[in-house]
Amino acid sequence: MENGIKEEGQNAASMPKVDPGQPPQLTWQRKLDSNVKVPTGFTLSFQEFRHLAHIGFRLYRYSKQEEAKGKVPVFNVFRKHHITSDQGIPLGGIGAGSIGRSYRGEFQRFKLFHGICDDAPVLANQFSVFVSRPNGEKFSSVLCPRSPGVPKKNTDSGIESWDWNLKGENCTYHALFPRAWTVYDGEPDPELRIVCRQISPFIPHNYKESSFPASVFTFTLSNSGQTSADVTLLFTWANSVAGDSGLSGHHFNSKTMTKDGVHGLTLHHRTANGRPPVTFAIAAEETADVHVSECPCFLLSGNSKGITAKDMWNEIKKHGSFDHLDNDKTSASEPGSSIGAAIAASLTIPSGSTRTVTFSLAWDCPEVKFFEKVYHRRYTKFYGTLGDSAARIAHDAILEHAKWECEIEAWQRPILEDKRFPEWYPITLFNELYYLNAGGTIWTDGSPPMQSLATIRERKFSLDTPRSDNKNIFCAVDENDTANGILERMTSTLEQIHTPASSDTALGTRLLENGEENIGQFLYLEGAEYVMYNTYDVHFYSSFALVMLFPKLELSIQRDFAAAVMMHDPGTMKIMSDGKWVARKFLGAVPHDIGLDDPWFEINSYNLFNSSRWKDLNSKFVLQVYRDFVATGDKNFARAVWPSVYIAMAYMEQFDKDGDGMIENEGFPDQTYDAWSANGVSAYCGGLWVAALQAASALANDVGDHASASYFWVRYQKAKVVYDSLWNGSYFNYDNSDGSSSTSIQADQLAGQWYARACGLLPIADEAKVKKALTKIYDFNVLKVKGGMCGAMNGMQPDGRIDMSGLQAREIWPGVTYGLAASMIQEEMVDMAFQTAAGVYEVAWSEDGLGYSFQSPESWNNNDEYRSLCYMRPLTIWAMQWALTKPKLSRQEIKHEISDRDSSYLEQHAAFSKVASLLKLPKEEASKGFLKVVYDFTIGRVLW
Repeated sequence: MENGIKEEGQNAASMPKVDPGQPPQLTWQRKLDSNVKVPTGFTLSFQEFRHLAHIGFRLYRYSKQEEAKGKVPVFNVFRKHHITSDQGIPLGGIGAGSIGRSYRGEFQRFKLFHGICDDAPVLANQFSVFVSRPNGEKFSSVLCPRSPGVPKKNTDSGIESWDWNLKGENCTYHALFPRAWTVYDGEPDPELRIVCRQISPFIPHNYKESSFPASVFTFTLSNSGQTSADVTLLFTWANSVAGDSGLSGHHFNSKTMTKDGVHGLTLHHRTANGRPPVTFAIAAEETADVHVSECPCFLLSGNSKGITAKDMWNEIKKHGSFDHLDNDKTSASEPGSSIGAAIAASLTIPSGSTRTVTFSLAWDCPEVKFFEKVYHRRYTKFYGTLGDSAARIAHDAILEHAKWECEIEAWQRPILEDKRFPEWYPITLFNELYYLNAGGTIWTDGSPPMQSLATIRERKFSLDTPRSDNKNIFCAVDENDTANGILERMTSTLEQIHTPASSDTALGTRLLENGEENIGQFLYLEGAEYVMYNTYDVHFYSSFALVMLFPKLELSIQRDFAAAVMMHDPGTMKIMSDGKWVARKFLGAVPHDIGLDDPWFEINSYNLFNSSRWKDLNSKFVLQVYRDFVATGDKNFARAVWPSVYIAMAYMEQFDKDGDGMIENEGFPDQTYDAWSANGVSAYCGGLWVAALQAASALANDVGDHASASYFWVRYQKAKVVYDSLWNGSYFNYDNSDGSSSTSIQADQLAGQWYARACGLLPIADEAKVKKALTKIYDFNVLKVKGGMCGAMNGMQPDGRIDMSGLQAREIWPGVTYGLAASMIQEEMVDMAFQTAAGVYEVAWSEDGLGYSFQSPESWNNNDEYRSLCYMRPLTIWAMQWALTKPKLSRQEIKHEISDRDSSYLEQHAAFSKVASLLKLPKEEASKGFLKVVYDFTIGRVLW
């Protein structure tokens, strides 16, 4: 059900109304004056620096070249980031842009445009309160402790003139994504308790409201004094998209029409540098108890005419509203000046009474631009693409947010009330979901991109249509909506022109059958510093969150990668590790990512190593596809992607150098651990391959290809024997090369086993060995590092020392730790699992930790240094929930009575080998002509 969560067996309409002034018992909490440790970035050892210096030099030069072209570098590590430890719950739904908010109350970390993040707060964006009592007592303050960014001298007319009187020690922030509560206990009035509840529409299995760019703030005010209190709550917002954008000029604000008691102001922001347009709206609800008034425009800085921020503030202090303010006429801001808008809600609270006030914030940034291509965000299906809907979104959010909260409560309550879990677990489980909002997410409406008509230079076309069609177009839209009718016609024309080109892309929408729902396409970044969309080796871990909460989005991602498997892109890219130029994408290879500058059309932005030679990506594709099929039971999906699964398996045949059925690593970082080499048969890639063979067999059976099912089953049995040769009596060796890390105890050595069990498949190793290996990992990688309270170290030597052979061997990856814990749960080692994962909570989320809350990094080391804040992989905590809930899977039990000597197997092997031979990577010295021959031959014979 799209607009509810009936898939979860809970009717939200039957839930009692949720009290917005009462935070749940289990929340992440901070005092507003908390001084949490500021994260410290990682440093390289001398050996690591010497080993990686050549890559660093090439990366630096590449980054500067990209920036000179106006592009965002894939590895954005040289840009100075605004690092703090005060992040809180971000605002908005999924894929419509994100605005962060600190637990102190600042609005910060603006992520409204592709690849752009402005971390610093916009300090004019605030809630404030003014209280007046009959005895003459008055209180006023911004509801945020004074920031160092606010000048201390009150001599100017800007926000420094406001009253920054809040005492943070009396205020507590509570977070449980997607909601947050700030309790102002006697601040600034000792006899007034204020609770601000913030909510955004992140609603599992809801594919409409969850796409909305809006948040609602409900204030619950309780007067414990002996007298009544006249209270005004003020919401101010700058006409800015962060940074110095507010100073560029030509921005303007306006009032919106009052409807259903909702008053609003719209801030029209004229973006610069070719960025898409943005409109903000702030709104408040007028009721029998609450009076709303507006100040459409005030001057924050500069020399433009109009009332200043100081004048606006003093107007509320003097009158308690803007009713006496004659400021309805506004003009565009001048360059060098910045403006804001304010909306006030005034009410009287009798002694011993409680009242509520509701505000909302919305923004409308309908376009996502990737150079000449323009996509529309998912929410535009419901609000249009013209960028004039912020006020309507803000209005609807106020009217509908109670329904959102009931649905969120129905989803979260059973988990919060499950007494099997330690208290930190459900809190962290929900709060790690912040990344699906703040991870640079983009959710499109599913339509092909629009391109400027000027880009079509050699194609004759016309927008004209037969008169009957013309009449239908304009009858179907509002009489004042001619623009939308023309835009629909332009989109249709462009789609027809670009259809041949789009067939050579990773647009998985073409795998949908007639009548299947197009839910749109979904992008999210690997991390704030590693700027690639849908990084697949990492999505392998984090995808459990999507498949459990938004499975249609997860299937959309998999269709894109299925389409990408069938692509070949001979365009070259420079590899940073060796400086060589290689083809961007080879037929049969699962790409590392879906792209950055031109997603779906130019895939594989990753350029550290040649990911076409990676040994984990194809196996991860097969395993994810199978898991998603058994989770959803979607046979159409399974049939559509099966050819890509087969080709992905055949592509890997070239990495079985000795013909024993097992792939081998090639002595460079050819998997997700791209600073930790493996050589020969490895526990990580080998285990994934064994599990993928079993998954391919099961999927083949489900789509009716029983011959392939039997074939892959035999291959699975053979590879399983080779994998078992890594067993040394207590764990699986890192690899069999006799290298410096060969006997390392890898935390992630059972990744294949974890996924096989998660998919309902058979174990890839004997149960006793699996449990013994997990115990070894716990005893060494967990307990021998800082008393077992920091997660699982990636690599440990058999003598109990940390493996220092590579940068990533000596790191702790929270996402891998969560995956390890999930594997332990699957093996009924539940207590050990929670003790393992508790270390991640202690480091990342506890008040005594390292300040990583709501910006969980890829890793930290034993020196308490992070690498890559705000990263995708920690979403893997939802794999623990998957293991705990044991979801019902749609799979068939199958029996195979076949051996590698049977004629049917030999026939299948001959055909499989033929396909595999056509997918072999060319040798470096081979001519480009050979590659083209292989490509042309394959395209004509094995694609769809």
